[in-house]
Amino acid sequence: MRAISEAWSERLRRPATTLAHAWRLRRSDGFVLGFTDHDEDLAFAGTVFRAATGWTAGEAEQTLGLAAGSQGIEAALCDEALREEDIAAGLYDAAVVEIFRVDWQAPDDHLLMDVADLGEVTRTRNAFTAELRGIAARLERQTGRFYRRRCDAVFGDRRCGIDPGEWTRQGTLAALLDGAILVEGLGELDAAFGLGRLAVADGSWRAVGSVRPETGRADVVRIELPQPLLPAWDVGDPVRLVIGCDKAFATCRDRFGNGLNFRGFPHMPGTDAALGVAKSGALHDGGPVVP
Repeated sequence: MRAISEAWSERLRRPATTLAHAWRLRRSDGFVLGFTDHDEDLAFAGTVFRAATGWTAGEAEQTLGLAAGSQGIEAALCDEALREEDIAAGLYDAAVVEIFRVDWQAPDDHLLMDVADLGEVTRTRNAFTAELRGIAARLERQTGRFYRRRCDAVFGDRRCGIDPGEWTRQGTLAALLDGAILVEGLGELDAAFGLGRLAVADGSWRAVGSVRPETGRADVVRIELPQPLLPAWDVGDPVRLVIGCDKAFATCRDRFGNGLNFRGFPHMPGTDAALGVAKSGALHDGGPVVP
């Protein structure tokens, strides 16, 4: 016991200037990356924590009880750290981040301070900021299904059952604009493609904001994108555009012929069933009591 006390006393006497932050990011597929705000790489706990990535700690907020705290991080987008293409492809969704304080003079002296989930990521041209959500935030996640009229499946996934290849158009990237792209060769599109998603060359899928014909240019459509364009995109790249779905039962039944596989509850009773009473000749159609 005396030897342990003397060892910790020695650690406590070390200057605070020898302490650094380190983050270990573990993706859902098991891939691990390490980062530090020290000016040199650090190695401990079986991971090399890279210094060249520019990771720095941001604002942190902690609360008492079961409320989820949050922290912020900032870093550069580079091949040695997180690439914008990988973030856009969803590779870091549900990633877990371990946060350490470490003595860079003796990296084996490190302490796990917190464990968080990688939250919302905001990208700029050459950098990104990310929110780290405390593990208490997992209590707020949906673990079952919502009882609601509209479908809760993702179009084309296993629960949906639709083959998205049958509803995919292919074209060629004709121009890169501010917040939009021009694509030729897609043919005539209806409004449902504005609810869809697209992939350009590299295969990473992006949500579509809207789709409309380009004025004065035949067989060219303008696709608005809510997220920034990727720098890897270039004119002439192949484009795949998949139709979207508004999750309504009528759409699933009439457009896709998939009504038997609908993942919602379109016939759930409305407020008239909950608040009304049985009356002879009354209309009970699931509509609102008060229009």
